[in-house]
Amino acid sequence: MRTNSEKEAFIGELKKRIKTWVVRVLNLCEDLQRNPVTRVINFQLIKSSTSTGANHRAACRARSDKEFYSKISITVEEADESLYWLEIIEAKGISCDRNELKWLLKESDEIVRILAKARFTAKG
Repeated sequence: MRTNSEKEAFIGELKKRIKTWVVRVLNLCEDLQRNPVTRVINFQLIKSSTSTGANHRAACRARSDKEFYSKISITVEEADESLYWLEIIEAKGISCDRNELKWLLKESDEIVRILAKARFTAKG
């Protein structure tokens, strides 16, 4: 069991980690060649990744356990959707920095797992 200060530090680090991930996703999206396929992927990936960060922040400021559970659930869904779009970029072989894509895929998976565990724990 974590102490309050350990929990606060973990939450602070997770906020930073998610923000870094979102910025790197946005950078990847900016670098993708523009065509009808990548326009759709960009739009969806930008929406889902930025929503992940915004909803995580909202969850951290929740006024009740119900509100926290609701926001963290949205966060899990949005992070998982972001992972899906990154997997589509990989599967389609869309031209991008492959090392960056590999990092984003790994980081996305880890973020989804962390957030899903937080949701599970919140459910009790």
